[in-house]
Amino acid sequence: MENARTYERYLRNKWVFMIGLIVCVVLFSVFAICVGSAGLNLNQIFRTIVGMGSNQSEIILFNIRLPRVVTAVVAGIGLAGVGCVMQALLKNPLASASTLGIAQGAAFGASFAIIVLGAGLQSQTIDSITISNPYTVSLCAFVSAMISTIMILGLSQFRKVTPESMILSGVALSTMFGGATTLLQYFAADVKVAAVVFWTFGDLGRTGWREILVMSVVVAVALIFFLLNRWNFNALQHGEETAKSLGVHVKRLRMAGMFVSSLTAATIVSYIGIINFIGLIAPHLVRRFVGNDYRYLLPASALTGALLLLVSDVIARLVVAPIILPIGAITSFLGAPLFLYLLFKGVGSR
Repeated sequence: MENARTYERYLRNKWVFMIGLIVCVVLFSVFAICVGSAGLNLNQIFRTIVGMGSNQSEIILFNIRLPRVVTAVVAGIGLAGVGCVMQALLKNPLASASTLGIAQGAAFGASFAIIVLGAGLQSQTIDSITISNPYTVSLCAFVSAMISTIMILGLSQFRKVTPESMILSGVALSTMFGGATTLLQYFAADVKVAAVVFWTFGDLGRTGWREILVMSVVVAVALIFFLLNRWNFNALQHGEETAKSLGVHVKRLRMAGMFVSSLTAATIVSYIGIINFIGLIAPHLVRRFVGNDYRYLLPASALTGALLLLVSDVIARLVVAPIILPIGAITSFLGAPLFLYLLFKGVGSR
């Protein structure tokens, strides 16, 4: 009887933690909508939503602020969910879209589109750079990211590569794509190099409602697939042999999971650029509160990813307002020290 009460308390604490995350995401979303050089208070936001706001407030809310906040939530959920699943499938705490070469592949595709295909011929002012053909850049970034994925999965399928070797293959591909991107920049004109650097910074403000819809559909389908396999991920944590004895087709699960994860990450990165550490750090943060049960770890990681990206976006807009700092730089500055703290704290606890 006492064990039953303890288990109920254990589950209740997990649900309380996730509800707290949902509340934090909602509150920070509202705060992020209010933050900006053109201040909007809650009353103005409410009046604008119900159709009683000014034309200026409608443009700011529906064309700038709201798309940016929704992009942060959707991208954060997708990247963190993908990182959580990749770490489960490869049984490696360092697995993420960045360490497997997906982000670097996207950067090469974007560089190719800007420099070789001419999508970097942009109108340029003193303090801003706008890529003239973002759809071509996004398409090339997506294709290149998926090429990296197919190469890793191909090695796994035909050469029987272990999960550890898949991580090393991703590191090798990251280096290869990084070198190829550097060569493209070396022979490019300065203005095109500037456009490439601008894209790789990462920007939540370059998506419209059409791009958000595509990202949302892909992320939603991926999350449904992940949640349907939550028990398989739990079984896999106890070893491949144990998972097989419980009826899990480990090879099929790993291939399908990696493909869906890579497709999701490639879609997000192709639209908003390189966002570091979200997929890597979010699962490690919530493991300390919900454990390794993927029934709770997966949704908690996704919510934490959304919260981290929202917080990073608010910081990017407030530090030197009205200038908006690159979101990729902010996530790196926040993520790297936090990851080192968790790493050394974990080492010390052992």
